[in-house]
Amino acid sequence: MRATAPFYVSNLFHLPNRICNVNIKASASIRSNYNEISKLCKETGEPVYLTKNGEGDLVVMDITAFEKRAKELKLAEDLWSIRAARLNGVKGHSLSEVRDILTSTIENVRTETE
Repeated sequence: MRATAPFYVSNLFHLPNRICNVNIKASASIRSNYNEISKLCKETGEPVYLTKNGEGDLVVMDITAFEKRAKELKLAEDLWSIRAARLNGVKGHSLSEVRDILTSTIENVRTETE
């Protein structure tokens, strides 16, 4: 039994909105249909929601998709922290300052690897 329902994902981080399918399965299906659920996760890149007694219980997803989402979330958190700091008066760097910082960092890395 595969129940899917399209829904609209509104992203809190002002990334483009997208349409995706929600994959919902009974939690008992993980035992008998592990390979099918694994394949579904890998093919769609979307999580599968498992229910128990009609209530949400677990979410499973492909490890690659999970790691990608974790990186996206970390980046969004970092950007929000930077934005909050700027709104609180923390001064940023000019383009020339950033160039100098990057040049210095690259030179340090080259020196360390030689």
